[in-house]
Amino acid sequence: MSKKVLHTKLCDILGIEYPIILAGMGSVSGAELVAAVSGAGGLGVLGASVWSLEEMREEIRKVKSLTDKPFGVDLLFPEMAELPSGDQPATISVSALRSLLPKEQVEFVEKLKAEWGVPQVEVEIRIPTIMRPKESAEILFEEGVPFFVSGLGFPQWLEPDAHAHGMKMIHLAGNVRNAYRAAQAGADIIVAQGTEAGGHTGRIGTFALIPQVVDAVNPVPVVAAGGIGDGRGLAAALALGACGALIGTRFVATYESREYEFQKQKIVAASEEDTRITRVYSGKTLRAINNKLIEAWDKSGVPTLPMPLQSLLTMELIEGLHQAGMTDCLSGLAGQISGMITEVNSAAHVMEEIVGEAIEVLEGRLPAEVRVAS
Repeated sequence: MSKKVLHTKLCDILGIEYPIILAGMGSVSGAELVAAVSGAGGLGVLGASVWSLEEMREEIRKVKSLTDKPFGVDLLFPEMAELPSGDQPATISVSALRSLLPKEQVEFVEKLKAEWGVPQVEVEIRIPTIMRPKESAEILFEEGVPFFVSGLGFPQWLEPDAHAHGMKMIHLAGNVRNAYRAAQAGADIIVAQGTEAGGHTGRIGTFALIPQVVDAVNPVPVVAAGGIGDGRGLAAALALGACGALIGTRFVATYESREYEFQKQKIVAASEEDTRITRVYSGKTLRAINNKLIEAWDKSGVPTLPMPLQSLLTMELIEGLHQAGMTDCLSGLAGQISGMITEVNSAAHVMEEIVGEAIEVLEGRLPAEVRVAS
């Protein structure tokens, strides 16, 4: 029996077999998951925003050692100050930086630590790519990365050099205005991401957003994201005018994902109502499975800080919670599609299920009560 084909123009643009892109989800989308998705016919994407420049280069090379299929790299370029280039310390003491933050927020974090018995920990971080945008871009060029995904903020300054190096630019947008602006600035593909998505997300629902973005940026191809976790969702996105789907949460719950095992099991156990949009983690709105930390912060009324200050504020608290095994205060980023996920499986199995189900829907295997007649 011949293999069935699910092919759109996205497959031609990206050089892939199936119109599915892995979301670049921070360090969760490491080389193993990227290679598994690319190897199964989709486009794997490294989530490199939290890594140092050296770590990003290492991960890119590891992907190349695991697969010869196309892949991309996702970086976050929000509006924030860039560190000057040149000689800089390799690591930053979070405690030293936290001493520069507003007193109200620092005192609230210390209050939570005391109330919950969270151990005091010292954290040093290597300067992440989010604070080194131009140097990050140079590494992408040097390593010959074919696809760049801007998960937050469209770096218009990057467009001329990216296209000169043969790199295509994929931009995530949560509203029509952002999508149109990125398309006009040279984005090759727009991802219309609805509020149902895990991680950084906006306010517009996926079904309302996709056709509006499709109409606004035509002829630039549009990929759908947010609330898509099976073949029915992929088929629906194609019906709305998208040429593929970017999928995150479903791939978090895979063997190859670098997410903590207890976080994967939280996704499996979650219902569609168990996620919340919060600023607690990064200072920008993102969706995660609800937990004690989110609830305590919301109840306090203490304002969160802008990105990336909020992450620096909470980093030692979160590390202490991990060390103490206080998983009721922790949860990973996840979308509303969590309620559909019932088990952890391999990325290849997830790809096969999504593609197979989408083909069945598109071939007209709809529920018996659906009829189309002239």
